[in-house]
Parts: sequence; C-alpha cells; structure tokens
Amino acid sequence: MPEQLLQFDRHLFHFINHDMANAFFDFVMPWLRNARFWIPLYVFIVVFCIWKFKKTGAIIIIMLALTAGIADFTSASIIKPAIKRVRPCRDPITAQNDIPRIGCGTGYSFPSTHATDHFAMAAFLSLVFARRWRWIWLTSMLWAGLISFAQVYVSVHFPIDVMGGALYGMIVGFAMALLFKKLQPIFYQ
Repeated sequence: MPEQLLQFDRHLFHFINHDMANAFFDFVMPWLRNARFWIPLYVFIVVFCIWKFKKTGAIIIIMLALTAGIADFTSASIIKPAIKRVRPCRDPITAQNDIPRIGCGTGYSFPSTHATDHFAMAAFLSLVFARRWRWIWLTSMLWAGLISFAQVYVSVHFPIDVMGGALYGMIVGFAMALLFKKLQPIFYQ
C-alpha cells in the first residue's frame, strides 16, 4: 500500500480511536461489534422471512447464510492470509498510542471479516427486498456501517480494513442477490 495512504489510514484510525473517545462509545461499541448482541435480529430475520414468505422465505434464509458463509470464508481464509496486514493493536507505529477496548484479536486485519460479512448480508437483503421496502437499503447499510465503525473504535481494524471489507462484502451480497433473482424470479413479480 502506498505510504501516503497508510499515513492517512493511521490518522483516520487515531481520530476514531482517540479523538472520538467518550464513555458512551466505550460502553456501546464493544457490544455493537459482538455477534451475540445481534442474535435477536438474526432470529427476527429468520422468523419473519419464513412467516411472511413461507418456502421462498426459507430459500432467502439459506441464500443469506450462504452469502455470509462465502464472504466469511473468502475474507478470512483467502484474502487475509494473502495480504497479511497486521492489526492496529499489533502495528509498531499505531500500537504505541492506540486505546485498546477489547483484546487485540488474532490473525490479520485486511479486510475486516466483520465488515465483509455484515455488508454482504446487508447488500443481499437490500437487493432482495428493495422493491418491497425501499428503506431497507439505508437501514441495513447503517447497521453494517455501525458494526464496522465499532471495529475501528475498539482498535481491532484500521479504517481501510473495514472499507475494503465493506466493498468486498457488497460485491458478494450483490452476486448472491443476482443468483437468488435467477433462482426465484417469481419473487420479483
């Protein structure tokens, strides 16, 4: 990565991790990035889709799970080992001044798998339900963005890590939504 881009990334990280620091964020952000916190939302999505759309709803849930699984596997097992970017909490320059709010985490940093997974799910749901609920795009992207922001705030990812994860996740989500549309064209009529 070009040095100027790395410097910008570190400065933006410092702004989010230091300058935006406050007691409210210190309490809330670790929760927002924790998958267990979102279990009620995931259960709601499953129950709602099956209740509202029956068999097609079950297919939506299977496709959503595949979307998250593909995004997660390719991000964590293929891209991260190829890029090998260290986390901010392990970066020799950033680690001197970062404010760690949770454990550093293992593995590499780019792309953020949290961002990849959640933006993949957000893009998939947004595109599948765009005609039915126009607000879903904004809501789901804000949800994924909040989780991604929390990853930077707690010091486990640089901003470029979550931006890269968001972009890659949206590509995966878009591709899976197109596949769903091919498999279930009647859903869009």
